[in-house]
Amino acid sequence: MRKRMTLIFILLILAIIFTGCEADINFSGEEGKDIITAKKALNIINEENVVVVDAQKSGDYKKQHLKEAVNIARNDITTFGPFPNMLASASKIEETLGENGISNNTKVIIYDNNNNMDAARLWWTMLVYGHDTAKMKVVSGGLTALKKNEANITSGKNEVEAVEYNASEKNSNLIATKKEVLTEVNNPSEDTVLLDVRTNEEVSEGIIPSAVHINYVNNNKDNGEYYPVNYIQRYYPDNGVNPDQTVIMYCKTSIRAAETFLALHNAGFRNLKIYDGAWIEWSSDSSLPVGMPSGAPVEPSKQDAS
Repeated sequence: MRKRMTLIFILLILAIIFTGCEADINFSGEEGKDIITAKKALNIINEENVVVVDAQKSGDYKKQHLKEAVNIARNDITTFGPFPNMLASASKIEETLGENGISNNTKVIIYDNNNNMDAARLWWTMLVYGHDTAKMKVVSGGLTALKKNEANITSGKNEVEAVEYNASEKNSNLIATKKEVLTEVNNPSEDTVLLDVRTNEEVSEGIIPSAVHINYVNNNKDNGEYYPVNYIQRYYPDNGVNPDQTVIMYCKTSIRAAETFLALHNAGFRNLKIYDGAWIEWSSDSSLPVGMPSGAPVEPSKQDAS
């Protein structure tokens, strides 16, 4: 009997060692639904009611883009006041999407040539204004990945028939304000984490106090494609960002923050917000506190990166 109990105890210890804390982490949302491979994208672009969106700058789009793609650039979905690259109004989004043949029922496949950040920003913008997540996909690795998979690339402009798009009321649950961030700084909550996704060089000059720093490019492999879900699910909790917390993320103007938002949403995180005023708004107010980063992100096991 004693030998049997000893064996059970050993097996229990081994189970704890090999599973770590994963059993305690609950990813409440669906996983792997928002980001698709270039190969999968090319298999579905010609399906009925699908619009492919190239999120490059207009000049880059005219030089080369997927033959089937329309162009929605960053300027088409943002505004320059009071701070750069902030979320555009519902009317501007309705006009932009409608002019590019996108209705509320359209399935949208989005890609860019900019580390997935502009594609993710459009995805997030459409999410804020109520587009069904099941009808929005971002191509991992963007134009580079599509070209590697022998996509049909062309130049010029793709003319489409305009349709009507009706935006829902802006979902404020996906957006954090300066006041909300300051409240978190002054009265930190275990249920909330601030996440700075800028570069090491940028944060060396200052960071919102208590924020965790994880450069947004750490979501990507060397080839520009997103890391798989299991990698993101280990990487962020290992660095103090957990799915049971509200994650408020920002960068300089919160374009890169959208890339991280998408990575986390795709991995099953759901309590996510972008501080849209971002570091530019925060640092422009001399009354607000500025801290310094501490430590470097812990790298997860490379076996999760495949």
